[in-house]
Order: sequence, then structure tokens, then C-alpha cells
Amino acid sequence: MALYEHVFLARQDLSQQQVDALVEQYKGVITANGGSVGRIENWGLKSLTYRVKKNRKAYYTLMDITCPPAALNEMERQMGLSEDVLRFLTVKVEAHEEGASAMMQKREERSERGGFGDRDRGPRSFGDRDRGDRGPRSFGDRDGGDRGPRRPRENVEGGAE
Repeated sequence: MALYEHVFLARQDLSQQQVDALVEQYKGVITANGGSVGRIENWGLKSLTYRVKKNRKAYYTLMDITCPPAALNEMERQMGLSEDVLRFLTVKVEAHEEGASAMMQKREERSERGGFGDRDRGPRSFGDRDRGDRGPRSFGDRDGGDRGPRRPRENVEGGAE
């Protein structure tokens, strides 16, 4: 049987229990057609880069699947009919990854560092550095230096001539 990694996005207005019910529903489709589902990771509610079916956020879920192609086709057919699933992507792989996926590793690293907004993180970040005294600025500094005074434009009064 073939090995697949499958990620789907569920609507933002669902609860986590409803997303779990979707996972169980699709897991049942795979097992009923002779396949099995290994690792399941819920990546949580994340912002989308652009709106998808009027949703700005979606629940992301990863599933490691071992099944025949017919089982996968049936699951994807049902996902396409469901209003709760915004998008899905299935990738055929040679072997399933061991341990946590890259998305879950990022989350663990963030929690070890204390999360975002923790001000006791060592050296100053870019926005916190002291830029020192920059001195006074004049108009000539911004527009290129020694151009001299501007001449008034001739024959310009509201319309093209």
C-alpha cells in the first residue's frame, strides 16, 4: 500500500471537537476501504495568507495515511463535498517521518523560549537598539545635497499647454 501525508484546513467557526469529529469521520473512510491512519497532528487555528471561502483563519490537521489509492480517492471526494473543509493536500511519500512534524517542532521551540513578547531573551532585538545621536538634518540631506535652489516652473497653471 502507498504512504501519504494529508493536510486539510477546516473552517474557523468550527469548535475543536467538531474538527476532531471530522478527523474521525475521514479516518473511518480510510479504515473501511482497507487502509490505516498513523500519526494525527492538530496544528490549531492559524491565520491564512488570503481569504479562502470568506475565512481568514482555519484549523490545520496533518494525517499520516497508509492506504490503497481507492481509499484516498473516496476520502478526498468526501472532503470536496464537505462545507467544513476549505482545502486539502495529499502528498505521496516514501516513508512517514518519525517524531513531530516541522510545525509541531516550531511550537515546541517557541514554548521553550518563553513565547513571543518575552523581554528577557538576551541581546536586544533590532527594534530595541539605541541608534545614538544622529545630529540635525537639513532639507539638502534628503534630496541629494548640493543641487541649489529650485527654479519655478514656467507656463504651468492647472492645465496642460
